[in-house]
Amino acid sequence: MKKRFSRRDFIKITAVGAGAAVIPGCSNTITWEEFFQTNFKEMSPQEIKHLLAGLEEKYTKEYGVKFTVKATPAREGVVFGYALDLSRCIGCRRCVYACVKENNPSRDVQIQWIRVLRMKKGEFNLEESEHYYDPDKVPEDGYFYVPVQCQQCENPPCVKACPVKATWKDPDGITVIDYNWCIGCRFCMAACPYRARKFNWTKPLIPKDEMNTDTHYLGNRPRMKGVVEKCTFCVQRSRDGRYPACVEACPVGARKFGNLLDKESEIRYILENFRTFRLKEDLNTQPKFFYFFSLGWG
Repeated sequence: MKKRFSRRDFIKITAVGAGAAVIPGCSNTITWEEFFQTNFKEMSPQEIKHLLAGLEEKYTKEYGVKFTVKATPAREGVVFGYALDLSRCIGCRRCVYACVKENNPSRDVQIQWIRVLRMKKGEFNLEESEHYYDPDKVPEDGYFYVPVQCQQCENPPCVKACPVKATWKDPDGITVIDYNWCIGCRFCMAACPYRARKFNWTKPLIPKDEMNTDTHYLGNRPRMKGVVEKCTFCVQRSRDGRYPACVEACPVGARKFGNLLDKESEIRYILENFRTFRLKEDLNTQPKFFYFFSLGWG
């Protein structure tokens, strides 16, 4: 039986000269082999292949269903961008539910990567918006809705804050997290001005029949207690030429996604033909997530 321990606790122990010890009773499931793996960005193709095979075996045994774990890299000539039409969003939260179904966050304690904020028309105040609303039906008269998730910043403050380089921006613009390297310090959460990152305070609970077994190492594979996670533009889908789950789920077509470098893409058409804005642009985060209004409303 393999000994399991916390990377964070292991670091604490090695700091006082007890590097050979094993932490008993810890629920963050990292084996010795996983702990001593090279940083994912520095691994050879053969090392990655071996790592993925081990994870597939581990998850299949743990959850009782067959898993696939891929590590599809960023494609050349692709930088992903996202646009959201606020005049069409009806606040139904189907994007939230689709994201949960696709990306394997904990159901208890519940983690959601997308927040839908309700605001009164004529106002735009993120701090005074309503995060929790429960009307009989949507949309509601006098309100509009602003979904917020990871903005996939070109200049991400979370990356700068991470002391162990467990998070970085890939060439296609997606900021990713290596859960095996995350030590759970939550510095990235403090640095993110969009509240986009979530922390697993307990071992994530996902019912077997709700588990998505088509996963990516840097995306929706099962997480552990004590690590941070967030939206990755559904890296397991987008790098295979598919839309993120939230885009497909939107019943009114408010969500647009595509390659910013493709002059013929829908995302480029929006940027060139509509007045767009980005949240907290004054912070120089340079999000690749844009908001716009295609219709007038009053």
